[in-house]
Amino acid sequence: MTLLRVLAVASEVYPIVKTGGLADVVGALPAALQQHGVATRTLVPGYPDVLKALRSAETVLNWPEFYGGPIRVLAAAHDGLDLLVLDAPHLYARPGNPYVGPDGRDWPDNGIRFAALSRMAAEIGQGAIVSFVADIVHAHDWQAGLVPAYLHYGGSPRPGTVMTVHNLAYQGQFSPDMLATFGLPGESYALHGVEYYGTISLLKAGLQFADRITTVSPTYAREIQTDEGGMGFGGLLRERSDVLSGILNGIDVDVWDPATDRNIAAHFSAELPGGRAQNKAALQLRFGLDQAPDAMLLGVISRLSWQKGLDLLLETIPTLLGEGIQLALLGSGDRDLQDRFAALAQANPGRIGVVIGYDEALAHLIQAGSDALAVPSRFEPCGLTQLCALRYGAVPVVANVGGLADTVLDFDEAVVSGAAATGVKFAPVTADALAHALRKANLLFNDQVTWRRLQQAGMATDVSWHDRAARYAALYRELVAARH
Repeated sequence: MTLLRVLAVASEVYPIVKTGGLADVVGALPAALQQHGVATRTLVPGYPDVLKALRSAETVLNWPEFYGGPIRVLAAAHDGLDLLVLDAPHLYARPGNPYVGPDGRDWPDNGIRFAALSRMAAEIGQGAIVSFVADIVHAHDWQAGLVPAYLHYGGSPRPGTVMTVHNLAYQGQFSPDMLATFGLPGESYALHGVEYYGTISLLKAGLQFADRITTVSPTYAREIQTDEGGMGFGGLLRERSDVLSGILNGIDVDVWDPATDRNIAAHFSAELPGGRAQNKAALQLRFGLDQAPDAMLLGVISRLSWQKGLDLLLETIPTLLGEGIQLALLGSGDRDLQDRFAALAQANPGRIGVVIGYDEALAHLIQAGSDALAVPSRFEPCGLTQLCALRYGAVPVVANVGGLADTVLDFDEAVVSGAAATGVKFAPVTADALAHALRKANLLFNDQVTWRRLQQAGMATDVSWHDRAARYAALYRELVAARH
């Protein structure tokens, strides 16, 4: 098998810097691709946390002026990842979140910060680092969306380009006055260029100019080609449907392994499930819930937002309490939703527990100790939480959208198909439908034979990257062959 070289470009990578599922994917995919003859180097911004994580690094590029200041590109290895780090202090030497300042607002120069990342990826793609000549440049989300545009306008030879959309809602829109600052030619500001309803959209640049477009589940790939689900890009994606495909995300099954997980109270497996009871007790203690082994414990690990349907969960609280279901919720986001969930926890001690914030270790305990895990998203490109839930025997209760539809087999669907059910799905995405799904899940939970079958089927599901990585490798090879 011929070795392929891929330059991945992303604004975050697990385990160094993470705000969401993008980091998990970018962190896990390279190792899985190695098994399919693909060597990946990942270009990321030199945030303080990234530079701090590098034990040793080699300077492979050193430029005195790049988008407003001097830069270096560092080559380093970290936790099995081969990294290229764009060390540009004038752009990235800022504390906290990669995208927003201490006031919670986007950094005003985000357009320049991520144009610089994309431009450097294009430079490397065209041979700036002699020792690493990429066959493919793989750009992730709007922060890397200008990579295909820079390569398109940069002449040839150039590598093939792949653009992966992790969430179409985040589009990277900036003033058209930024065109020259970004270093794009005037002709690019057009319908079949980077123009998007009077703005420049970095995501549109990627969708318009990439050789191949992927998104993170087959159902989401279909949804985003509609006017309703396309968020302004439906027409463009229908026009480019011949190069668009949906490839499901996986999870790192070494990080997410209940048999070895250091973040949980007791280890367990599908064959030896006894440790789940200890984790449930530990989770109830952590959230101040009653020690009630026979009550269904519903976990939620989510950004608190309209997209994630957490307002719908609020509307179902009377159903949840009436059914005797406990709730353990970890998340942050919209201030109003945070305040309302915190107030519910205060009003219902022992029944509802809420932790506002992000806590990776606690997320593992929720997966290991919850009986069921709710993901009521209005739209969900793929979702990783439900994949972790399957792995840990927490039965997913999910909206029938996007990757949730592709990864969970509903109990009623399984009765018809004869396959092994792994969870409960609901549609339409309304509070009434969610309430019905919670009642159904509680009914199933109280039939312990049936519930155990759901858990075992979920834990037997392959949620790893192996087969998904094979699809990416095949896509890369097909693109290289087509370009040659």
